[in-house]
Amino acid sequence: MGCVLAAMIVVFSVLKFHEFDTVANVRNITLDVAMLQIMAVGMTFVIVMGGFDISISSILVFSGVVAAKTMQHMPDNWGTVIVGLVVCVLSGVAWGVFNGVCIAKLKVPPLITTLGTLGAALGAAQLITDGADVPTVPRTLFAVTRNRPFGLSWLVWIAIAITIVFGLLLAYTRFGRHTYLIGSNIESARRAGIKVDRHVVAIYAINGGLAGLAGMVSLTRFSTTTISGHATDALQVITGVVLGGTSVFGGIGTIIGTLIGMFIPAVLTNGFVVLNFQPYGQQVVIGGVLVGAVYLDQLKRRRRDRS
Repeated sequence: MGCVLAAMIVVFSVLKFHEFDTVANVRNITLDVAMLQIMAVGMTFVIVMGGFDISISSILVFSGVVAAKTMQHMPDNWGTVIVGLVVCVLSGVAWGVFNGVCIAKLKVPPLITTLGTLGAALGAAQLITDGADVPTVPRTLFAVTRNRPFGLSWLVWIAIAITIVFGLLLAYTRFGRHTYLIGSNIESARRAGIKVDRHVVAIYAINGGLAGLAGMVSLTRFSTTTISGHATDALQVITGVVLGGTSVFGGIGTIIGTLIGMFIPAVLTNGFVVLNFQPYGQQVVIGGVLVGAVYLDQLKRRRRDRS
């Protein structure tokens, strides 16, 4: 997939060199990827485990709304920002735990559970705000977007830190090995003494918490809650995770692969914007890329089973 990403960059650079290959545009792409990558890290754990979650975009919106409403009534300082961050993450964790309990304990299929959460979290956010965005956030947050250590926004560095920490967690810890084993064969995991239900709830809690963190990143970047601006986030995240080599059947995947995969839809979307391609057409192409990636994953799985 690294070759595909490189080819896309070359094509868009040739077609629109003075618009695509600019420092401002590169920063814009990295910011777009930063928010989505944070959610993609959690989604990688979920899919490697054999699960699924389409509710993360609504969890992001809900967490951002709750944090913005909380910070509205507090003084404008770093203490308020920290409180907002904690509220954001805990809101996401709460929805994640709810998903995990429904899936692990109540045995509701992941697709149905997260489809319900998708509507419930978004509806709750709209109830809290009467359907309108919260435009007032602490001005202290602006310092995060203004400062660019080594040329990159603090939001990008946060995404890099999350990627490294959770990449190591998945690749080199017992928690990560248990995640792979559950995704490969859940019954074998149970027989090996792994507390599968507890692990499933923990994975969905992590996924929800990272979606909540992404909500704070979105709030910081746009200085508003952008309730209607995240409709395709889940699709882009799942597309990037699958393109990065994570199998939708579970048991296979890496965080570094996800990072590479996340840049593909981000660069694709950005390139289409530069080329003035219709927004509706962009969704069709991204959806097609996802279907193609799943098909290729199936082919690889069949070849592996035969061998």
